[in-house]
Amino acid sequence: MTLEEQEQFVCNQLKIEREKKNLSQLELSFESGVSQNMITYIENCKRTPTLSTILKLCNALKINPSVLFPQGEIEKDSAKRIVIELIERFM
Repeated sequence: MTLEEQEQFVCNQLKIEREKKNLSQLELSFESGVSQNMITYIENCKRTPTLSTILKLCNALKINPSVLFPQGEIEKDSAKRIVIELIERFM
């Protein structure tokens, strides 16, 4: 899985988890402190969320951040690389 595919996976999973909780983007924005526009951009894969944003959204959704990343041994290694790359990109 390429980095772009992995980023898209994270964005798609955020939307899936929000919809599972029956939350609108506005409600998630209120609960997380992340702007509704940013949530829209993330869900449409137009912005890559920072680690801080991911944690805020996961906290508001009451989910473990690992839910957003591919599962399985090979995917776990890829997910670790994504997290490290996101940290390096925004530090």
